[in-house]
Amino acid sequence: MTEPVAAALRLPRFTAAAVQAAPVYLDTAATVDKAVALIHEAAGHGASLVVFPEVFVPGYPYWNWTMNPVQGSPWYERLYRASVDVPGPHVDTLRAAARRAGVVLVIGVNERGPHSLGVLHNTVLVIDADGELLGVHRKLVPTWAEKLTWTPGDGSTLRVHRTAVGPLGALACGENTNPLARFTLLAQGELVHTASYIALPVAPEDYDMAEAIALRAAAHCFEGKVFTVVSCSTVSPDIVAEIAGEDRHLRKQLARPRAALSGIFGPDGRPVTEPLVDEEGIVYAEIDLGRCVQPKQMHDIVGHYNRFDVFRLHVDDRPLRPLTRADEPPKEEE
Repeated sequence: MTEPVAAALRLPRFTAAAVQAAPVYLDTAATVDKAVALIHEAAGHGASLVVFPEVFVPGYPYWNWTMNPVQGSPWYERLYRASVDVPGPHVDTLRAAARRAGVVLVIGVNERGPHSLGVLHNTVLVIDADGELLGVHRKLVPTWAEKLTWTPGDGSTLRVHRTAVGPLGALACGENTNPLARFTLLAQGELVHTASYIALPVAPEDYDMAEAIALRAAAHCFEGKVFTVVSCSTVSPDIVAEIAGEDRHLRKQLARPRAALSGIFGPDGRPVTEPLVDEEGIVYAEIDLGRCVQPKQMHDIVGHYNRFDVFRLHVDDRPLRPLTRADEPPKEEE
């Protein structure tokens, strides 16, 4: 049973931090160490919510865009070996960091499937301020070339979590373009949305990634009357060297400007503070969930401003399993 969004009318006011940074590419332990340092830096600036980019640990498979599948296959193995188990020791380190810093933590990881060497998930972890792992959201549909690496998730992880900073939902990158996925979170009472992205300098030439990120964040905020914290990765010189080598054209492409944007957007769709474009850093802003109340009187698409007698959304939230035995019911997602 979903807890009422306005239980005891607790609408917190807090500082959010959107991290824009590059991983230590394909080095899991070093990337987790970098994440822990950034968590404590953000907490030191008063943040109660810290959001990291998509698949920050240990990085994004750019080779899917720059190589053919045969060339990219050894890279898949490198990523698989460097990915994390959930639960597992790297997740425990992140949980401990969130608990010590007293922050709600949202961070993207490459997650190994427990049953197959061919399963990697693009996963977003939601960890509460006491270190409890609240959510493990697996990206529903890998975007375009990403299908060479990641296995799709399922509806069981489309959840809104009751955290210390309020009801929070998370989507990864292109999922923020999916109106039904976003509506599913809004319909569960989401007030804090986290949108994790990767820098995409390999997009088509007429695609402005920074503008696309801002547009999606503004749309979700304005439609749902919520706050969105956007965190995007950057492309470090080490990543360029790994992927491009001596290929001058590819090196230039990977250095393309306006490939990343991080920031915090309010329920009117406007940025709460100036977003950060391309450079590493942390964006901080004050979030007051009380600002979500009055705009809902005008447009509440999960309430009075909808026609549920006309429209109906069915979500299959059963976890998908490769094997179900006849003598036991399917297990619920932990």
